[in-house]
Amino acid sequence: MLEIPTKYARAGHRAGRAGEPGREADITRKPSTGNEAATSAAESTPPGLRRHRLSAQDRFIDWFQSVAPYIHAFRGKTFVIAFGGDVVADGRFLDLTHDLNLLAALGVRLVLVHGARPQIEVKLKAQRRRGRFHKGLRITDDAALACAKEASGRLRVEIEAALSMGLPGSPMAGADIRVASGNFITAKPIGVLDGVDHMHTGEVRKIDAAAIQKRLEDNELVLLSPLGYSPTGEVFNLALEDVAASTAVALKAEKLIFLMDTAGVTGRRGELLRNLTVRQAQGLLARSDASDSDVHLYLPHAVRACEHGVRRAHLISGHIDDGLLLELFTHKGVGTMITPDPIETLRQARIEDIGGVLRLIEPLEAEGILVKRGRDRLEREIGRFLVLEHDKLLVGCAALYPFPDERAGELACLVVHPDFRNAGAGERLMTEIEGRARRQKLKRLFVLTTRAEHWFVERGFAEVGVDLLPGQKRSLYNYQRRSVVLVKRL
Repeated sequence: MLEIPTKYARAGHRAGRAGEPGREADITRKPSTGNEAATSAAESTPPGLRRHRLSAQDRFIDWFQSVAPYIHAFRGKTFVIAFGGDVVADGRFLDLTHDLNLLAALGVRLVLVHGARPQIEVKLKAQRRRGRFHKGLRITDDAALACAKEASGRLRVEIEAALSMGLPGSPMAGADIRVASGNFITAKPIGVLDGVDHMHTGEVRKIDAAAIQKRLEDNELVLLSPLGYSPTGEVFNLALEDVAASTAVALKAEKLIFLMDTAGVTGRRGELLRNLTVRQAQGLLARSDASDSDVHLYLPHAVRACEHGVRRAHLISGHIDDGLLLELFTHKGVGTMITPDPIETLRQARIEDIGGVLRLIEPLEAEGILVKRGRDRLEREIGRFLVLEHDKLLVGCAALYPFPDERAGELACLVVHPDFRNAGAGERLMTEIEGRARRQKLKRLFVLTTRAEHWFVERGFAEVGVDLLPGQKRSLYNYQRRSVVLVKRL
């Protein structure tokens, strides 16, 4: 007999953008009061075990299993990672190299694009000159261009040195990262904008994608500076974000990642917007007037990249320890992810979804919250299931079991991954099940639960006696479980 599940009691079974990898499970938390059909795992844990915590070994195994889908998905894919010169200036790049080394070890093809704005400003200041900007772009005169050349050359050497480290006992031990740089970018002058001559400031005209791909296929990391060259031998100072987006598009990259000073894209109340479609991002840009913020420098180029074939763009803070890994290997991430289309879909379950559904329900079966069902039974009944898919990973499911002779249906096995509660996922699943029941001309929908009675009552269900269950279901009722029977008129 199926019932409405609650929370995972373990730190594992995390897939997709989930909670922090390796974070210790706290099974003593109070029940959530959010929208999902969920209560605290602590309530279903025997009193003598409520303070039990997983061993370090169990937590590591759970975390390692949780990132396996990412390892498979990312191997052989190209990531373009862009960061400003401040990341190198304040020493943060040394920590970033550890994350880059791990990604390279997992088979990710990396292209780095560095900026040089603070280094250029320092050099101009030493010459008693001031940098000039127009709408976020540097106006590059002869002096600024000379500073840009010198700053980019020095930065490239410092970055290559950091990526060459391999001290025993350090995260870079055994690293064999070869760095390739070159004249991969053909540029052209921006010219006069709004009556302002930008002189040696340019924009990307072409990326030599074939040459970069050859380096990546040879297991080299490609490092690009914000400089471009014209067929006549001129040098142009380029915007970091233009170089990164153009490169990601040319390479058909899996991801474009901007490391920023701010946390990501925020809403009207200052909340972090973790997922945006291209259309939503365009709407935000049209409504906001904060043209000097990090977001307005990077978000338009992230949108452009997604419009031209890049599957995902990420805007994250460069000040968060291990922020790159947390964004890539967890559900929620730490910044904002932009996608061409919505990353969450509600659809009919297919036979290939069985593994994902089992991962959702098995922890709850082990706790006794759900009645155990085997793979064979699930294969026979998969056509009754809906699944909620987030970025190609299953994060929720629900099933409808009709009793047409009595014009009733059972809402069963409603499961939402704990990292997607309080966001309406359970409500979406329940609403779709109700719609299916109505289309099948059913007049009432019932559920059996030991844990989520209030959640359903708040959504129109009412408690009834066991005698009001359909006859077939009533004969199977388990009086030892003492499940509450709830019914909703359709």
